[in-house]
Amino acid sequence: MNSPLQIREFLQQAQKCPVIDVRSPGEFDQGHIPGAINIPLFDNEERAKVGTAYVQKSKEEAIRIGYEIANPKIDLFLSKVEKIAAAEQANKRTSEQANDEPLTINHKPLTVLIHCWRGGMRSSKFAQLLNENGYNTYTLVRGYKAYRNFVLQSFNRNADILVVGGETGSGKTEILKHIAAQGEQVIDLEALANHKGSAFGSLGEAPQPTNEQFENALCAAFGKLDPARKIWLEDESRSIGKVQLPAALWARMKEALILRVSVPKSSRIERLVADYGNFSKEELSSCVLKIHQRLGGQHVNRALEELEKGDLHEVADITLTYYDKAYNYNHEKRSMKDVFFIECDSADAKLNAGKVLEYANTKLKKNYA
Repeated sequence: MNSPLQIREFLQQAQKCPVIDVRSPGEFDQGHIPGAINIPLFDNEERAKVGTAYVQKSKEEAIRIGYEIANPKIDLFLSKVEKIAAAEQANKRTSEQANDEPLTINHKPLTVLIHCWRGGMRSSKFAQLLNENGYNTYTLVRGYKAYRNFVLQSFNRNADILVVGGETGSGKTEILKHIAAQGEQVIDLEALANHKGSAFGSLGEAPQPTNEQFENALCAAFGKLDPARKIWLEDESRSIGKVQLPAALWARMKEALILRVSVPKSSRIERLVADYGNFSKEELSSCVLKIHQRLGGQHVNRALEELEKGDLHEVADITLTYYDKAYNYNHEKRSMKDVFFIECDSADAKLNAGKVLEYANTKLKKNYA
């Protein structure tokens, strides 16, 4: 049996049931519901062939070609869904064992969620196939298109955002991890973007997601949090590597209170050397050259000379000349409005996280009670 669901109901079910995305691999790679599994009815070339037939010939001809392509793959589709069923069963057994509940054995999952681009034939035909083979299914009304509209609209909702700031090398990301360990709600923007936010930010990171997938992951991260409680974010530029923060969220971050840790430059240099010192000279020089215009030719040449000598502390000191100036400029543009400085004597992120939390829970509350 299949039942169509609107997007909110679909996402609620997705918290406990597997989601199958039957779009082509290219569509899936561009963006997908986090956690969805891609079982494409057509590969990229096949999808193009069906689309061309629809435009140049007729809908009927496109459907005929679609069946011609998909029918030989039915056993493959069912085999892939069986693997998903087996994984679900294993997870269920583990959960039941952890809860000391009696084990139950189901050959197939009770419910499978399915979607395509518009909620049309691809998802409905795949659901029909699974229904005929003993599965219950839900399909998504208007498909992935409805999901994307949901994602973009989600960033317009009110959220109590508090931003942790600090010059490059202050350990903001690590500070936020310690804040999260204290039970606070934190979203790690750089982890979602696979980028640390500077010219050196791609070093050691996985390839960045598409901007669309970054937005999807960010929406999912917000969806796990309680909107009635404050949400901690790191002070970022709108661009984090090649991805951008959604306009609505960026506007809210620019209005949010910033708790800015002030960490000694010497400590920040030590952190940067520790973070980036294991990368090759070639990788580091390439990153230095990315900020050639902003740092200036003289500083770039000196940084490259020190890099060749192996003096990474000096390289970090030179590059911070640019980064500190740029960071302060962004706060000066808002006339330091709602920017609260927290003096930190060291780079100890756990200690500094404690100072940030204490400030937020005492002085900040008094100022904005």
